[in-house]
Order: sequence, then structure tokens, then C-alpha cells
Amino acid sequence: MVSLNHDLEKTYLSSDTVCMSVHSFMVLEHVHTSEFLNSTNCSGIPNHSITLKVGVPIILLRNIDQSLGYCNGMRLIITRLRDLIIEAKVLSGKMVGENVFIPRISLTPSNARIPFKFQQRQFLIVVSFTMTINKSQGQSLSHVGLFLKKSVFTHGQLYVALSRVTSRKVLEILAFDDEGKITNEVKNVVYKEVFHNLV
Repeated sequence: MVSLNHDLEKTYLSSDTVCMSVHSFMVLEHVHTSEFLNSTNCSGIPNHSITLKVGVPIILLRNIDQSLGYCNGMRLIITRLRDLIIEAKVLSGKMVGENVFIPRISLTPSNARIPFKFQQRQFLIVVSFTMTINKSQGQSLSHVGLFLKKSVFTHGQLYVALSRVTSRKVLEILAFDDEGKITNEVKNVVYKEVFHNLV
């Protein structure tokens, strides 16, 4: 999708290093090279290489400043790309239209599958032309296109997706049935056993 935007692109590379440890650092620095660390992907951290353009929508992956409302899941659109900072404008919530300056931040991923600790310094963002239903929670959007390849799988999830807009006119839904055919019906998952103990 970024390639459809014909503005000049800028690529940002992360700085990845093995965390210092008295016993293991000398061994790990020879085993875990920069190339290996750069190729390591963990949930919740950005890629080693991020290619961006002005006008591209992004989402914050971590809380940057909760007191100002710069939190995980905030949607923004890039307005300017600098070497050490990214300028963006807020797209939703109470701060719509506000300018935000996003710095590079150091992060140490915690993943049980990785038997060592490393630190990544990168912009904690991801390009976001789409988002999950969970990420959309709490946001008001002017237009929503809902793509449901499978039925929603938890109680209340369909409500969250449909209630992002205030009018049915700005909501489009593409849903598929269990056989993969387009349908005009969507299952709303309700756990009836929850209601058995209600008075």
C-alpha cells in the first residue's frame, strides 16, 4: 500500500544489541551478530527496517506519554519525516488534529522463545491501512470497512466493530460463510451460560 503513495520514501533501520551480562556477553556477541538480531521478529516490537512516506497512516505500538494521551493503538498520519524524529497528526480520539513528535525508543523484548535478551532502538510504530477489531476499540471513525473472513469469535466483538461509526451509511461489511462464500449474515457470538446465574 505504501508504494501507491508517490511521495519520497524514507527507510529507518533499528539499532539492535545484545544486553550486557557479566558472564554471557563475550560469548553472545560472537554468536548473535547484528544481522541475526536485525532478523529477529517479536510480537509487539517494530521491524528492523521501516519504510515510510508522508501521508501514510500509522499506529503506535507502545505508550509514549499516557498523560498526553499518546498510547498504544493511537492512529496517526505522517506529516514530516526527519532523521531523528517523525512528525504525525492524530487521526482519532480527543486529540484529533494535534501534532505529535515520535522519537526512537529503546525496548527490550520479553519473549520466552528467545533464550537471550537484546535491545532494539527504533520508532515504535507500524504502518496501518487496516486494524483489528480490538485495536479499534474506543475510537470513533468517519468510515469503516469491516472484512470478516471468518465469524467473530468472542462475545461483544461484533458490537465493538459495528459501533465505531455513528451511521450505518458509512459502514461497509464484507463477510464470508464457513464455505468461503460471500454472505449477508454474520454470527454474533453469545455465551448463553453467562446469563444462567442472573436473577
